[in-house]
Amino acid sequence: MKTPPSYDLIFLAQIMPSSLTSLKRRLKAVHRNLRGAKMVARAFMSTDHPLLAHIIPIRRCNLACEYCNEFDDFSKPVPLETMFRRIDKLGELGTSVVTISGGEPLLHPELDEVIRRIRHNGMVAGLITNGYLLVAERIQRLNKAGLEWLQISIDNVNPDDVSKKSLKVLDKKLELLAEHAEFHVNINSVVGGGVKNPQDALAIGRRAMALGFSSTIGIIHDGDGQVQPLTEDERAVYQEMKSMEKRSFTRINAFQDNISQGRPNQWRCRAGARYLYICEDGLVHYCSQQRGYPAVPLEKYTVADIRREFLTEKSCAPHCTVSCVHQVSVFDSWRAPQQPPTAVVPSGAGDLVQIE
Repeated sequence: MKTPPSYDLIFLAQIMPSSLTSLKRRLKAVHRNLRGAKMVARAFMSTDHPLLAHIIPIRRCNLACEYCNEFDDFSKPVPLETMFRRIDKLGELGTSVVTISGGEPLLHPELDEVIRRIRHNGMVAGLITNGYLLVAERIQRLNKAGLEWLQISIDNVNPDDVSKKSLKVLDKKLELLAEHAEFHVNINSVVGGGVKNPQDALAIGRRAMALGFSSTIGIIHDGDGQVQPLTEDERAVYQEMKSMEKRSFTRINAFQDNISQGRPNQWRCRAGARYLYICEDGLVHYCSQQRGYPAVPLEKYTVADIRREFLTEKSCAPHCTVSCVHQVSVFDSWRAPQQPPTAVVPSGAGDLVQIE
């Protein structure tokens, strides 16, 4: 005689796949937030470890956005064993969060193993992608690998000469994420930098929220890496988007208010200490826009390097638009005034690396 199915099983079988995925996403978010709270407490207690690292597994990208200076069309992926050594080193340094960026990281053939290695080291695993290569099977693989959050920047509603990252092209990808992704998804829209229609940002933000994602807005530089004050129309869109954003750590972006009006920010940039940018060559840089400083190999990076850069004043800070550096630096805005930079002697190396 067959045992009748329980009411719980019958109920679960009736849940739509997207609803079940949404439930899993919320449960994982609770766990992630608990881990995040512990990391925040640790961040206030100690300054000798990075809070966030961006790591590049491949510089190549399948797109060529006009304003972007972070890609090429020929680089090979970093070998998996090399990536493992770099991730393990970040773990040894006590890094809290590792975000995989590029280029387009989904072009790396062993990206899932990279994500697993990050989680194995007890660090939060994030991914920044243009979304073009996402299909249902690929999203499910990211779930299994342990990815915890993903961000896609969408620049316009319809593709143009500046950017092909458009809502028209990516909307089906967003629907797939809503149906299958068990990780947090944030959609970032932009103003400035030659974006032709500022109102597009509102359409993108509303679509993201309708699908159950979070939405943020950024101010982008032009093709020469320069940031211009926003026009009146752009500022209106920027303010409306800000009012739509949900409260969370990633929404620590008040610095953008000054940038939108062409005003400098006075703050203590902790790049090279609380934030590390590791390029495909394994060198530690301040950020994607300041590659070349301090340019110390990650394998030789020590707590002494972290302490030095924590106290080093960066001349680029007043007009910086790199949100993640601003966000992690907030933890230490109240302590340890910074001082003029000095030359750096990489650990185990004899050559000086000059810092501006």
